[in-house]
Amino acid sequence: MTSSSSSKFKARKTALYVLITYFVCLLSVIVLRISPELLEYLLEFISAPTKQEQLIKLSAWWSTASFAVATLISFLLIQRDKHFWNIFKGEKASIGASIGWGIIGFFLVFFGQSIGAYIELALGIEMGSENTADIMTITKVAPVMIIATVLLGPILEELIFRRVIFGSIVQNYNFWIASIISSFVFAAIHMDFTHIIIYAISGMVFAFLYYKTKRLLTSIIAHVLLNGFVTVVQMYADTFQQIIDNAPK
Repeated sequence: MTSSSSSKFKARKTALYVLITYFVCLLSVIVLRISPELLEYLLEFISAPTKQEQLIKLSAWWSTASFAVATLISFLLIQRDKHFWNIFKGEKASIGASIGWGIIGFFLVFFGQSIGAYIELALGIEMGSENTADIMTITKVAPVMIIATVLLGPILEELIFRRVIFGSIVQNYNFWIASIISSFVFAAIHMDFTHIIIYAISGMVFAFLYYKTKRLLTSIIAHVLLNGFVTVVQMYADTFQQIIDNAPK
């Protein structure tokens, strides 16, 4: 086996380990479902007026902790493989350019989602994501969920769907095949199939940003800004509406 082949094999193995780490993170909540004793034990540390709010807060803390652990493990795995990021030919964009494209990318994703929303409306699909609504319900009760939704989630998802899945496919096929496949996997993992078009469009824009700059930092920035924007709008929707209603006519 040549040095180049050995490096590629090691990078693929690292990508597989990172992928496994991600799915263990997603499935870790099963532990609470199969172990009522552990669930009740953890609930003792959470104060809330009702049992329902206790469960919501526990869900938020569990999601945040599991995403944090998965992110840490993933980057520890990557640190052992210096070839993990070497999937594109050519020079990477500068950090400044990557940040700039990340900010531009936020508006590109927002524009893409708007197009997706119009397509869904034309198909008779009602607006409003059930997945987003569920997350915001948890966030309003337990604001710690913001860390998972706005920071850790985007970092981990970009690592998985752009570097691991898109990055693995694009080395053997063209951008369009890699971006379409990775974007629909990205859409499917959110379990909101009614709005799969919007999620897929978002995934393709994130893939373009990564492919454009050859730095995952770019798509992470765009993803963080998007989730942050949605979170702020959803959290303070009533306040914004009051401001609009009370504005001089």
